[in-house]
Amino acid sequence: MIDPKLEKYAKEHTSKEDEVLYKLNRETHIKSLMPRMLSGHLQGQFLQMISQMIQPKAILEIGTYTGYSAICLAKGLSIDGVIHTIEKNPEHEDRAKKYFTKARIEHQVNYHLGNAKDIIPTIDETFDLVFLDADKDNYLNYYNLIFDKLRPGGYILADNVLWSGKVLTKPEPKDKEALGIIAFNDHIHNDDRVENVLLPMRDGLMLIRKK
Repeated sequence: MIDPKLEKYAKEHTSKEDEVLYKLNRETHIKSLMPRMLSGHLQGQFLQMISQMIQPKAILEIGTYTGYSAICLAKGLSIDGVIHTIEKNPEHEDRAKKYFTKARIEHQVNYHLGNAKDIIPTIDETFDLVFLDADKDNYLNYYNLIFDKLRPGGYILADNVLWSGKVLTKPEPKDKEALGIIAFNDHIHNDDRVENVLLPMRDGLMLIRKK
């Protein structure tokens, strides 16, 4: 969503990836069909810093993929903190868990494999931070499921909220993901229980604070 030269400059002036994240980034690009789903260096560092500022005791991530964002978020956990991460595609499990071990966070990760709409209600936890990066047509459903589990003053980060600029168009009825993102953005903007800022980072990142 920004000039590639400016994005390159931003990455060059952002703290470097650690060795584990660098290797995971490369392996994902070499061995995965859709590597652009990875949070990547710039956004990953942003997630890490947000988590470090909050120092959460409990994080929920919806959409693990290969584990990059979970590792970044886990770097801000309190000593006894935990991250629950949910992934529906079993093909990513082995790689994610391998890198959780390499990053030495495996003891703080609860990995859930399956449908997030089924799993979220079973997690008995009050979250300080939620990262939403899964199927876009269900963003609003996930938001409704997690809202009561988020502590007052807690934060939600939602990825891909600009959806390659499709939020500026009138999507076709069959484009469920674009329609889902637009409905989610409009709902958040009009929900007086929260305050939010939409950042034009990569494909759009929304930071939401529960009042």
